[in-house]
Formats: sequence, structure tokens, C-alpha cells
Amino acid sequence: MIGAYKRSKFEAEAEVRRLIEESQLPAIIVNPAAPVGPGDIKPTPTGRMVVDAASGRMSAYVDTGLNIVHVDDVASGHLLAYQHGQIGERYVLGGENLSLQEILGKIATIVGKSAPRIRLLHNLLMPLAYASEFFTKYGGGSEPFVSVDSIRMSRKKMYYSSDKAKAVLGYRARPALEALRDAVAWFRRHGYLD
Repeated sequence: MIGAYKRSKFEAEAEVRRLIEESQLPAIIVNPAAPVGPGDIKPTPTGRMVVDAASGRMSAYVDTGLNIVHVDDVASGHLLAYQHGQIGERYVLGGENLSLQEILGKIATIVGKSAPRIRLLHNLLMPLAYASEFFTKYGGGSEPFVSVDSIRMSRKKMYYSSDKAKAVLGYRARPALEALRDAVAWFRRHGYLD
């Protein structure tokens, strides 16, 4: 398990499963993939990737992948799980499995810029991640440009299937391009893009 955030999600789900079994907690578990779309105020790490790519600040990529899903489809999936899900079951709420290169290409098309063509090796980025975390910690920054955990996670393609949610809940997800378009439009309207 990479990073405290991922570990906390895993442990929280394990605790819910325990409560379902031991205390008959009437819970249904949903696992959203990488939600993208309007309203990402902070933004989240995925939203930050969209902002950086749309602003032309991502000139390279690593060999990784994500399952991109529209945030509105995730919200609908939660309601469908509440209405049709079975207590104690887990449903993945995902969209499209895409490589990072494909995601950045779609964002480049949306904003009318060139997609990154330089592929970076994970091992070369690790020293940069350590330096970024060091300067953030001791230099007063709020968030590292790149973290050690993010480089470790990028070694794995985070691809998922929502077949169970589709079959049992009637869940459907729109194409990732729509999620990315809506995210870029929202970030543009709210002044996140250069």
C-alpha cells in the first residue's frame, strides 16, 4: 500500500466490512476511480494534473495510467448503489482506462496545444521527488511539485472495471473526454488556467 492516504482508505473499508459482518451495519461500499469534472476547488491531485496539462506546464509524462470517470457519474453511481446495491457488496465506479499519454493528449486537444512527447523514466524522477519534498518541508511550501508516493504509485497502471456496477446497479459512465472537457471548462471559468 503506497502512502498514508491510500492506506487510510483501505483500512476504512476494512473497518466498514468488519462492522457489516459483526454489527450488521447496513452499508454498501463504492470505490470511485479517478473523478474528473467541475467543482474541483482545491484541486485534487487529478484536478491539478488537468490544470497543469491545460496550462502547458506538463511537457513530459511517465508510463502510467488512470481510470478517468466524470464526477457526475460517480455521484449518480452513489445514488444507484443506495437504490439498488446489496448490503456488504462493493461496486467500482469507473469510466475509461487511459494511459497518462492518452489523457494528456486529450487535454491538449481540448485546449488546442501540443501533447507532451517526452517520456520520463520513473527512476530518474525519484531524486526530484525527494528534493521537492525536502524543499517543501524546509522551504515553507504548501505542497511538493512531485512526491515520492506519487512516483511510486505511477509505476502501476490504475485500471479498473465497473462491470459489476453496470450489471447490478445500471451504472453508466460517459466518455473520459467529456469529463476532461467539463473539468477544463470549469477550471477556465474559475481562473485556474493561465
